[in-house]
Amino acid sequence: MKLFPRVLCDAARAAWREGFALGGRDVARWFPGHMAKGLKRMQSSLKLVDCIIEVHDARIPLSGRNPLFQETLGLKPHLLVLNKMDLADLKEQQKIIHHLEGEGLNNVIFTNCVKDENVKQNLEYCIMVIGVPNVGKSSLINSLRRQHLRKGKATRVGGEPGVTRAVMSRIQVCEQPLMFLLDTPGVLAPQIQSVETGLKLALCGSVLDHLVGEETLADYLLYTLNRHQLLGYVQHYSLGGACDDIASVLKRVAVRLRKTQRVKVLTGTGDVTVIQPDYSAAARDFLRAFRSGVLGRVMLDRDVL
Repeated sequence: MKLFPRVLCDAARAAWREGFALGGRDVARWFPGHMAKGLKRMQSSLKLVDCIIEVHDARIPLSGRNPLFQETLGLKPHLLVLNKMDLADLKEQQKIIHHLEGEGLNNVIFTNCVKDENVKQNLEYCIMVIGVPNVGKSSLINSLRRQHLRKGKATRVGGEPGVTRAVMSRIQVCEQPLMFLLDTPGVLAPQIQSVETGLKLALCGSVLDHLVGEETLADYLLYTLNRHQLLGYVQHYSLGGACDDIASVLKRVAVRLRKTQRVKVLTGTGDVTVIQPDYSAAARDFLRAFRSGVLGRVMLDRDVL
């Protein structure tokens, strides 16, 4: 995406965008087709389990869940775990729960599996853990092991989708009562409701950044933060004022972080090397700051609520 700086604006006179220009983006190419195989393997393992735990990101409690989970695996008791509660703005938590109850989900809990918050509320016996990519399924299993067995990691975790690639064997997480969990690969719905839902999933790390475009994601993040008056990024990067133009913001972030790159420019007298702000590096840092919670707690589904 080519970026052209425009006039900067500050919070006092900013006219935030009313909508995000989706530009006819093709969501289908963001989602790998091999995920159907993972769903079939989960279905074949159903006879081994007594209950299903679906893990999802608390920042998008109403967006991006895979409806095929309910259709394909809905024969078993179902618990929805909304993880990463420490990164989510949960002022309207009861409204979220009421909305989910309207969809037939009566067993919902919020957790932070990094700090083992609310994890003791979980169930027993043999349980399959499902969800879209990178919402914390493996982290939940590891957290339960720490809580009940005082043991370390049984499954590998990562900050991007695709770390768990196969339905694993049973992992013990408790002795009294004896409880095992099955970790599974993240599976996205084959048909995403909208491009904006796809962007929300990508912001939360359920889709690889390069498939969407780091600068496109950074622009959607900026649009969302400004729209909800969440201006923590201004202070974090010492920008001096809020702005709704991603080119201007990334330029100032790059300068602030000293992220530059050498670029050859063809002139009438030959090639000249110039130093320019590294917009991609700035976009990556902006996304990383959001995902780590540095920019504050965010509810990406506020528009749905």
